[in-house]
Amino acid sequence: MMKKQEAKSAPAGETAKSVKDSAQQIWQAGLAAFTRAQTEGNKAFESLVKEGIEIQRKTQSAAEGKIAKATIKVQGIASGISSKATDQLGKMEAVFEAGVAKAMQKLGVPSDKDVKSILARIDALTQAVQSISKPPASASAPSKRASAKSEPSPVAAKKRPAKQAKSDATPA
Repeated sequence: MMKKQEAKSAPAGETAKSVKDSAQQIWQAGLAAFTRAQTEGNKAFESLVKEGIEIQRKTQSAAEGKIAKATIKVQGIASGISSKATDQLGKMEAVFEAGVAKAMQKLGVPSDKDVKSILARIDALTQAVQSISKPPASASAPSKRASAKSEPSPVAAKKRPAKQAKSDATPA
C-alpha cells in the first residue's frame, strides 16, 4: 500500500517521465533482442541446415542399406520361384511329350527313332545298290574298246566296198 501512496504523492511529471523512461528501455531491449535474434538466428539457421544435411545423409545411407538387403532377399525368392517353375514346366513337357508319343504310336505313326533307323537303312541300301550297279572303272573301259575294235560297226560295213569287207573277214 505504500507504493500506491508514493505514486500518488509523486508529482505527475515525474511519473510520466518514469513511464517514458521505462517504455524507452523496453523499446531498446526489444531492439537489442531483435538484433541478437537476427544475428544468432542466421547462425542457428545455418546450424540447423548443416544438421539437416547430416540427418538426410544418414537416412539415405540407412535406406540404401535396407533397399540392398531387400533386393537381395527378393532376388533369392524370385530365383527359387523361377527354378521351381522351370522344374514344373519340365515335368509338364515330359508328360505332354509322353502322351503325344503314345497317341502317335497308337495311330501307327513312326517315332523319330524309327524314322532315323529307316533313313540309315535306306542310306546303307543306296550305297549297296550303287556299288553293285557300277562296274569297277578299270574293267569297264578296256572291254568297250576291245569290243569296238573286234566288231566293225554296221554303218562302217555298208560304206566299205565289198572286196574290203571280204578281206577283213578272212584271217591273214
